Amino acid sequence: MSKRLISLAAALLMGTALCQPVAAQEASPWQVRLRLLGVLPDTGGSTVTVQGVPALSSPNSGLSIGNSIVPELDVTYYFTRNLAAELILGVTPHNVSGNGALTNLDIGRAWLLPPTLMAQYHFTDFGAFKPYVGLGVNYTFFFGQSAGYTPTNGLGVTSFSLNNTFGAAAQIGFDYMLNRNWGVNFDVKKLLLRPTYNATVNNTIAVSGTANIDPWLVGVGVTYRF
Repeated sequence: MSKRLISLAAALLMGTALCQPVAAQEASPWQVRLRLLGVLPDTGGSTVTVQGVPALSSPNSGLSIGNSIVPELDVTYYFTRNLAAELILGVTPHNVSGNGALTNLDIGRAWLLPPTLMAQYHFTDFGAFKPYVGLGVNYTFFFGQSAGYTPTNGLGVTSFSLNNTFGAAAQIGFDYMLNRNWGVNFDVKKLLLRPTYNATVNNTIAVSGTANIDPWLVGVGVTYRF
């Protein structure tokens, strides 16, 4: 009987050991999210310098940059349960127009590609609710740029370009995990994005300045943990 009990116990222990990697498997360090993102520029403080026309320069004129809604993909790698790095990828289209003395002047349009790398801290004491905060840096590429040609009050922008630039980023959000792999996500980021730009009006008047885009990025989506 003793030998049978020992054999049975050994079999149970072996079975438990074999099942343990499946039952208590550590989560993969990789995670992806797909979000629908609202991009909300905050252009206060943008500067405009119109060569030879002081009356149109700052603070009498400024920029207005349109909002957009786009898909966004991010990839996260967990170094520990709490510390992670996240790479955020997405492109956004924006229309740029004037305000103040340049109100309704169609300046141009551009696409932004702002890959952003975040260092994150994830809080792990709230069960399925997993909040996090992050700080990071982005480098924004501008492409598909074109000038607004429609004259307004005799003014028409005939060339326009934004210059690539670095910027800082901050983030707060949470995942709510529905099961081991799938969850829902809500995330808010703020980018400090202030590229310089150059434009030409009527092929003769040079315009330059800084575009304080500084967008809020508000996203909601799904999370998948490998």
